Amino acid sequence: MNQHSSDPDGIQPIPSAPRDADSPASPGPQEAGAGQPRWSGHAGRSRPHTGPADVSLRGPAELADALPYLLGFYPDDSIVAVSLHGERGRFGGRLRIGIPDSPEEWPAIASQVAECMEATALARGPRPDGALIFLCQEPAIGESGAKVKERLAPLAQRLRLACGELDMPVYEALCLSTGRFWSYCCPDPRCCSDEGTPLAAPGTSAMAAAAAYSGMRVHGSLREMEERLSALGPPLAEQQERALDAVGARLVSRMLTSDGRDQVRDETMALVGRAMDRFHRIVAPSGGTLKEEDVHDDGILTHDEAASLILGLQDRRTRDLAAEWMEGLDVEPALRLWRALARRCVGPYAEHAVALLTLAGWVAWSGGDSATARVALAKALRADPEYLFAQLLNQACNEGLDPELLRRCMRRDQAVRQHSESDEEDEQPDAARRPVPRDPRAHPPFT
Repeated sequence: MNQHSSDPDGIQPIPSAPRDADSPASPGPQEAGAGQPRWSGHAGRSRPHTGPADVSLRGPAELADALPYLLGFYPDDSIVAVSLHGERGRFGGRLRIGIPDSPEEWPAIASQVAECMEATALARGPRPDGALIFLCQEPAIGESGAKVKERLAPLAQRLRLACGELDMPVYEALCLSTGRFWSYCCPDPRCCSDEGTPLAAPGTSAMAAAAAYSGMRVHGSLREMEERLSALGPPLAEQQERALDAVGARLVSRMLTSDGRDQVRDETMALVGRAMDRFHRIVAPSGGTLKEEDVHDDGILTHDEAASLILGLQDRRTRDLAAEWMEGLDVEPALRLWRALARRCVGPYAEHAVALLTLAGWVAWSGGDSATARVALAKALRADPEYLFAQLLNQACNEGLDPELLRRCMRRDQAVRQHSESDEEDEQPDAARRPVPRDPRAHPPFT
């Protein structure tokens, strides 16, 4: 089984903060008074330099409220599994996978979730001592949240059995639907009634406080995050498609020769530089919705500019140069630019979004926003499962590697390139010198 599935509906391992070195293994969570088991974990991080905050969660209600903070977003139609370590039940790795429509697939998916959770933990340290399971799904037309809980009960049981077979007992399994939660493990109607228990208001739980302390951001639902990366609809889609056709017709003949490709690369990088300057200067008014922010960003680029950038960045060397806008003050404008360009990949140009989605995933991961990175990279790999840059970034992000390793390589390559270009210019007469393209990093990195 592939632990790092390229399918966005496949299992997505989500790295977590390492468990304490002195946290001993034990059969399960420590009891915390009044019969309530206690789980402990880190609230997650939105920037590499921000330290995690410890928080203890008691009972199903606090676990349900903590879920979006464990992932960085609200999962839709998802199975989420969280491994537990040590006698305090410290949170370990988290896995997310879409809920299969057919119950016939549930036994296989339950086994895959359990096996992947164990393998992912063993790749980084001790095996899990237990697990938590969350089933998140909104009701179909005419269905209630309670009916969703009943319908998914066999899936919850399959997951509990699969984890139990690997000696990872499931200490809690929850169904989240219609703003309520139901427990598959708690028999006490005083805390887990048949009608479900309302979730806490956003931002009021202990996990919300810990997340705010850690600087973590929750991005809304998974569906909303994917929509920010999805192609525009009419009437803008038709206008953008015509611009892509026209610009493509002009570029094809130029891309057939080496000199032509170099010229197009220089022109594309100069255009990226101007676009980045614009995205630095023009920011959406505060207080708007995510949709309003995206509409604002869509208005920053003309159709012809977007077409030239989309087609120019299909060249992998050009894409790699653009990836050097990766840190410091460049992170947010670059992410907005790559998202805006991904939305312009309309109609027959849908596959051209792969390069832009990969750039969005890279700069999000580099800036400490691993939730956005995983969503963007999963969407890229759904369009092109063989796209190597997205594959490598997805695996590195899922394994919790430090993006600084890749940033160092890019800085080194940039320094070598600039030194080489400087030497070449010194050897040429003034009239023959080509202008050096703008340094992709407009602002110094944070070190």
